[in-house]
Amino acid sequence: MRAIVQEAYGSADVLHLAHIARPAIGEKEVLVRVHAAGLDRGTWHVTTGLPYALRMVYGIRAPKNPVPGLDLAGTVTAVGAAVTRFSVGDEVFGFGKGPFAEFAVARENKLARKPVNLTFEQASVVPVSASTALQALRAAGPVTRGQKVLILGASGGVGSYAVQLAKAAGAEVTGVCSTTKQDLVRSFGAEHVIDYTRQDFADGTEHYDLILDIAGNPTLARLRRALTRTGTAVITGGEEGGSWTGSMDRQLRALVLSPFISQRLTMVMAKQSAADLEHLRGLIEAGTLKSVIDRTYTLDQVPEAMRYFDAGKARGKIAITI
Repeated sequence: MRAIVQEAYGSADVLHLAHIARPAIGEKEVLVRVHAAGLDRGTWHVTTGLPYALRMVYGIRAPKNPVPGLDLAGTVTAVGAAVTRFSVGDEVFGFGKGPFAEFAVARENKLARKPVNLTFEQASVVPVSASTALQALRAAGPVTRGQKVLILGASGGVGSYAVQLAKAAGAEVTGVCSTTKQDLVRSFGAEHVIDYTRQDFADGTEHYDLILDIAGNPTLARLRRALTRTGTAVITGGEEGGSWTGSMDRQLRALVLSPFISQRLTMVMAKQSAADLEHLRGLIEAGTLKSVIDRTYTLDQVPEAMRYFDAGKARGKIAITI
């Protein structure tokens, strides 16, 4: 099969197209003919090997799995002996092992049937980002009608879904983004948009019941200044903090500080869950949640897609057609 592979960590230049053997499946796995795959921040981390702490999990010198990617949408072509939820021919979306290829293996409990109202490209960009947004909002406790919610990084993959999910819960949503992406964030449903190049969300003008920090840039002090006295800040992702631990240092400091203040500071490490995929599928089919794709690239254009992603230009998600 054709696949994008990398033999070392690095920039987009380490990615190249190759012909490799199709992967074998285990008893609880399925083989998916990949029609489309999503490009997410986690894939960028594995490609670059940053922060370095991740290499303890993914491989010291190079990724253990040379085919990158995680998000996928496609058709089941084979099932393991213990698989009960899927059959050959089913259209699915979810989390796979290296879906930047014509075929990928996925565990049965990390897949769901593709939403009927989405194309494969639209479905492929949902799993990682929408699941992260869903779990981040849950970590704050139930989002209720009338709450004031601030979302940092509202124009990105996770942010685009977080705005929609918070809005669907009845919250008054403010999104933070750059000047050129304000219209996009409003299209997700945000009532208010802050251009971070011109306004500081922590200037004391407004205070929020919940802050979802996806951008990973503000200090804990700035987050606290923008919260109500008993508000909650949820930190997920982030690219600050250095090459060794990335954003984990700030997240851990938030957890240590939280018990000693009236505000709640917490973090979320997204999990891969078929139950969450099914929940998201219901929201999508009901018209509550939509995918926003900025650009679509072919498999051989993955290095170009990674460069575009790394430059921070994406408005929403990037899909790879296989």
